[in-house]
Amino acid sequence: MLQSFKLAIKSIWGNKMRSFLTMLGIIIGVAAVIILVSLVNGYMGSIVESFASMGVNQINVNVTNLTSRTVSVDEMYQFYDEHTDLFDGINPNVTISTTIKKGNDSMTSTSVAGRSEQYLDIKDYDLQLGRNITYSDIVSRQKVCVIGAYVAQELFGSADKAIDETLKIGGYAYKVVGVVEVQDEDDMEDGGTDDFVWLPYTTATSLAKSANINSYTFTVSDTDNAEEAKTLLESFLYDIFKDDDLYRVTAMSEMLDSLNEQIAMMSGMLGGIAGISLLVAGVGVMNIMLVSVTERTREIGIRKSLGADKGTIMQQFVIEAAVTSSLGGVIGILIGCIATTVGGAAIGISATPTLSAIVISFSVSVGIGLLFGYMPASRAANLNPIDALRSE
Repeated sequence: MLQSFKLAIKSIWGNKMRSFLTMLGIIIGVAAVIILVSLVNGYMGSIVESFASMGVNQINVNVTNLTSRTVSVDEMYQFYDEHTDLFDGINPNVTISTTIKKGNDSMTSTSVAGRSEQYLDIKDYDLQLGRNITYSDIVSRQKVCVIGAYVAQELFGSADKAIDETLKIGGYAYKVVGVVEVQDEDDMEDGGTDDFVWLPYTTATSLAKSANINSYTFTVSDTDNAEEAKTLLESFLYDIFKDDDLYRVTAMSEMLDSLNEQIAMMSGMLGGIAGISLLVAGVGVMNIMLVSVTERTREIGIRKSLGADKGTIMQQFVIEAAVTSSLGGVIGILIGCIATTVGGAAIGISATPTLSAIVISFSVSVGIGLLFGYMPASRAANLNPIDALRSE
């Protein structure tokens, strides 16, 4: 075995260009598998992170209230109070399209919405200064607001200068009682993560001149119970509306699971497509090894006449094919890892070569060397020594 390995290395080193061309297909195939799978995983991973930041423990409810069939805020809160074993938060959502003003300064892209006192915890945000919306603010429809860090910076200069100041929203004055901590330093701009104003949802309902609320956000205490909680909500709403087209209940955890399944399927497909290049490379290995056998026919004849058996001859050529493919695999891994890191940085995602892609691509490259090296090795081993010695 050791002698065959030495002869294989000697043959590879003695024909550098041919060996490199044999490896080239393997190098490209292995690098392609690693780059495609890792970049896709990195890109989709960033989407999943963004998706998860919205709250995997959330269940969003959207209803279409009719004159004859409607669900009130009180009914939704009653349902929540009856199932606190499953839910640990509820927030009626009231979105308002309006402009906020401070003196001569105005902001038109700011998200203005009605929230409950639980929304800060639902979003897992912290206050930088001041206080949150309270239950008493909601009951008494107080004209108070909690603002994002970007709004505080743009209209007041800083968070500490914003507290107890007033904003005009839809022509009415609202007192700033709290400022939320910065959520994304890189997104401090119009329409960004920190560009928002929260009002008590009862106050927002009056401002929006809307009698009913059509959107709610629930949080479950345990994501393992999300499916049960969703089913319970759907049953509750069906009893009211008698038509499942009038409401939609969406569990974020289910959507995240579905997204992860799609990522796995896409990675597998791209890995398979890139893997085809490895099969093509295998054919190249076989062809070049057949050429090598033809060129070394006389050498094979001499070795056989000196007592080398079929197994020894076959072993040498199989090892030669496997070593060539393995070297190509190693080089492909290095190129793939470097290209993945550089490519990920270039497109602004965190792309790390996955261990599974590296192991699978390398294993396939070695397997291809053994598989496609077998036929040339078998041909070499079965050469008649007399015919081989006559070969020129």
